[in-house]
Amino acid sequence: MRGRSLLWLLVPLVGLVLLIVFWNWDWFIPLAESEASAAIGRPVSVQHIDVKLGRIVIVTARGIIIANPKDFPAAAPPLARIGQLRVGVAILDYVRHRTLSVTSITIDHPSIAARELPDLRNNYTLHITSQNAQIPPPKLGYLTINDGTASVIVPGREAHFDFTAQTLLAPADSKLFTGDEIVAKAHGTYADAPFTGRVIGGSLRTLRDASAPYPLDLQVRSGTIFAHVSGTVDDPEHLAGAHLKFSISGQTMADLHALTGAPVPPTPPFSLTGTLDQSGSAWHCEDFHGHIGSSDLEGTITAALTAPRPRVTGDISSHRVDLADFMGLLGGVPGRVSTPGQTPAARAKVEEANASPLLLPHGKFNLPAIRSMDIDVHYRGERIIHGTMPLDNVVAHLVIQNGRMTIDPLNFAVGTGAIAGTVVLDPAESGLHTQAKIDFRRVPLSRLMKGTRGFTGNGTIGGSADLTGSGDSVAQILGHGDGHASFFLQNGGTVSALLVDLVGLQMGDAALSALGIPVKTRIDCLVGDFTLTGGVLDTKAFLIATKAANILGSGTVNLATERLALQLRTQATHFSIGSLSTPIDISGPLKTPRIMPAPGPLAARAGPAVALGALFPPLALLPTIRLGLGDKNACIDTMASIHRGEPYHHH
Repeated sequence: MRGRSLLWLLVPLVGLVLLIVFWNWDWFIPLAESEASAAIGRPVSVQHIDVKLGRIVIVTARGIIIANPKDFPAAAPPLARIGQLRVGVAILDYVRHRTLSVTSITIDHPSIAARELPDLRNNYTLHITSQNAQIPPPKLGYLTINDGTASVIVPGREAHFDFTAQTLLAPADSKLFTGDEIVAKAHGTYADAPFTGRVIGGSLRTLRDASAPYPLDLQVRSGTIFAHVSGTVDDPEHLAGAHLKFSISGQTMADLHALTGAPVPPTPPFSLTGTLDQSGSAWHCEDFHGHIGSSDLEGTITAALTAPRPRVTGDISSHRVDLADFMGLLGGVPGRVSTPGQTPAARAKVEEANASPLLLPHGKFNLPAIRSMDIDVHYRGERIIHGTMPLDNVVAHLVIQNGRMTIDPLNFAVGTGAIAGTVVLDPAESGLHTQAKIDFRRVPLSRLMKGTRGFTGNGTIGGSADLTGSGDSVAQILGHGDGHASFFLQNGGTVSALLVDLVGLQMGDAALSALGIPVKTRIDCLVGDFTLTGGVLDTKAFLIATKAANILGSGTVNLATERLALQLRTQATHFSIGSLSTPIDISGPLKTPRIMPAPGPLAARAGPAVALGALFPPLALLPTIRLGLGDKNACIDTMASIHRGEPYHHH
């Protein structure tokens, strides 16, 4: 009996000894693989598991592979390989407080291969199983990454770059980081441009601690863009807030579209600095300042991630802005040959645009980008420079709502006068349907002509223009547009200087001689009235009133082909007398017109006085002239005298 009892005692003891001797933690591999696969919705395999028991239990897994989705090409590398994963767990904390405390995580030689296919399927989107709400998240300790690597290939973004990642001890003099930090570096291509980056983040413990701001330092160079962001993020897991400083520079802001998705037009070289604060779904860019080309810029911008489109609001101002820097907004080439910081290639584009026989911008609007977000931005410029034409200031309000663009107002102050406009652009099948109206109100001629070679005078300019048209560029809108334009000038210098400085005709003196007008004849009044039909600007009335005679104009300007076909001729101040001087043709490209005497017999060129009289401006223009020049002006007196059939007595 005793022997049998001893046998029953020895059998379990022997079994226990054998179990201890031959115990293999790899028996738990199927369970570990099953749990991990269920947690991320992706097959996970493990080659070996080892456990060291103690106050801190050390669990080591080797040869971990995270597979691709089942429908991914078999030849593609798996999403991730991890040489070794070592996790320390304070088991007594769980026994005492029912809280899992992970004291340390060490990852050796992790390698990630993130891929996206041409059909937009990818292997990096994981379906994480939601954690049981009754089980509190684990407390995390130190993270160590040794020799981590990754490669990213995303054809849709023309991205192909490699990463390295590891943990390092933060420098003793660091003002942002304490203890260990995670350092990742990248190099390759993004948006088909060279790409390098470096990100430094705080420790894993700080990352999971919602009460402590998470430090972050990011540097990115993509193509010509260089960006540096540094600061802290509140509760990064839920992105509760951010407090960052930024600086960004590059050869053109158009390169920002690939990085941010924002519809930014091409610009000259730029550099901006400021602060970024995030709250809720909105990012606030405060007190930014810098330059774009030769123009300065400062203000605030807020971007909110709203539905159905992001919304951007802003208040921006400039002390000095060169309109050439913003020609990209109109589809032109921005900047000048003299703009600082340009690359030789960018300068060559400016030179090519200057040498082009075409004057109107032909660059197409980026309609998808315009529709991608809603924008509401106020802009104020203290001093605007456009070539040699100084404007005092500008006030503009840009609104884009579901692709519909409104600029109202678009006002320029010029001395004691103003240029006031509104522009509305609606998305259409042919591009953008445009409605625009501009008023010139008592604009001092001396301000507009300040930088010209010889045109002087204290005259005043007034007038208005309206336009409707559709197209995918400024040139196409004008080339198919309809509308009307009238302008007036009183007491404005001499005719000779007008032909040279406004029209660009170097043969101004010879033209006046052919017209029978003295070279230095003063302009008492200039009236122009035009209609635009299908892109062809037709002269309804054109008059330059001088002491010696009146100069009449007629003809067309084809904005689609950018060709002039105009004619000037003189008319004696008394209606009953015809002119015997030679008519002058102004023709050729809009950018470089030429002037020549009109062909044909003199009699045919002169024509009867009655026919020429029909070209004088109609009295219906008087209210518009009063709006542009005021009630008392030489143009009204000139027109009244002409239509009474009386000679006008010039003062």
